[in-house]
Amino acid sequence: MKINQVEELVGITKKNIRFYEEQGLLNPGRNPENGYRDYSLSDVDCLLKIKLLRKIDVPIEEIKKLETGSVSFEECMESQSKKLEDQRDNIGLMIDLCKKLSNEVTGYDQIDASAYLDELKQLEKGGAVFMDLSKSDVSRKTMTGAVLAATCFIAGMLLLIVIVIMGAVNDPIPLPVLILFLVTPSIMIIATVTALIQRIKEIRKGEAYEARKY
Repeated sequence: MKINQVEELVGITKKNIRFYEEQGLLNPGRNPENGYRDYSLSDVDCLLKIKLLRKIDVPIEEIKKLETGSVSFEECMESQSKKLEDQRDNIGLMIDLCKKLSNEVTGYDQIDASAYLDELKQLEKGGAVFMDLSKSDVSRKTMTGAVLAATCFIAGMLLLIVIVIMGAVNDPIPLPVLILFLVTPSIMIIATVTALIQRIKEIRKGEAYEARKY
């Protein structure tokens, strides 16, 4: 079957399916007539398993080990359970700190940040893990950059459309040429907006960070 059919059956985007192929988690056959990927029901089952494991945050590398048999499923689940329990404990620590700050600090200007950061540092030495600034803050910066770049490009295309219209008013040009000059930047604007929406979704999901992580 084609990748569009697989995408609909599994609920995983074509981009993700190809990513899993690149990572060696999936190896679909090829149609001998045209060389296109030809996905089987076995591939669909494999993707469903990958989807399930990624939903519970099992890393790509661990899934690879499961597929090659270098780690047992029981070992993988025990390791993942431990990791999630640690995350739950870390969230509990952050909740406790929020309550402590609420009780001890009367206002933003009164925060003795160094003292609390020292306390967090001691907790981190004990194995606690708090918010990853490289994930949250860098993602925000990346999103802002993408929006600004898209906005500048769209503004340029709109300016081009205005220039073409004004030029046509002052010096009429053949209708097919006018349509070409108006339709081309309009299509580019639509494509840019579509790409920007997709990019924002990727950034919000942390895909760029996750790619580095795995």
